[in-house]
Amino acid sequence: MKTNQSTESLINISEVRKNAMQSLAQGAVTDDYPLNLKEACLLLNNALASEILCVLRYRHHQIAAKGIDFPQVAAEFKEHALSEEMHVMMIAERINQLGGDADFNPVSIAQRSATEYGQVGDLLSMIKDDLIAERVAIDVYRKLVQWFGAGDPTTRRMLEGILEDEEKHANELCDLLTKVSRH
Repeated sequence: MKTNQSTESLINISEVRKNAMQSLAQGAVTDDYPLNLKEACLLLNNALASEILCVLRYRHHQIAAKGIDFPQVAAEFKEHALSEEMHVMMIAERINQLGGDADFNPVSIAQRSATEYGQVGDLLSMIKDDLIAERVAIDVYRKLVQWFGAGDPTTRRMLEGILEDEEKHANELCDLLTKVSRH
């Protein structure tokens, strides 16, 4: 068991307290945040745009798929839209915690998004559009996890959780694609 003295040699508590009293308006962001905050918020705002576009695409597909003989596909689109909406809020809240402004501007969402909105076609096309978007998101989130790395473990863990959801979505869409293709 470490003693208080070894803690003091690792962490200068009085210095930490002094620093904590400065820049109170920055909330969770302390002076020792090692990453470029402006770049971190820009990357997260781009991810936010992708999530917003995914919500819109899934909701559009959910409505369009209702008239098709596969009600479970519309239900899957709805479930994925709800999950993507949670991602939107998680990312927006993290941007706010980092002192940035979560950009919900509809004019620039498509420009900032890594994914595309797609079109409504037949059921197979909708599933393929969504699967492609999930695969793009997976690649982007893996890169973001690497970028935030040890410098911002809170954001990294959030992104890892979103990445896990996106991988699950891709797997579910792949299963749906196989099932619908057989019919």
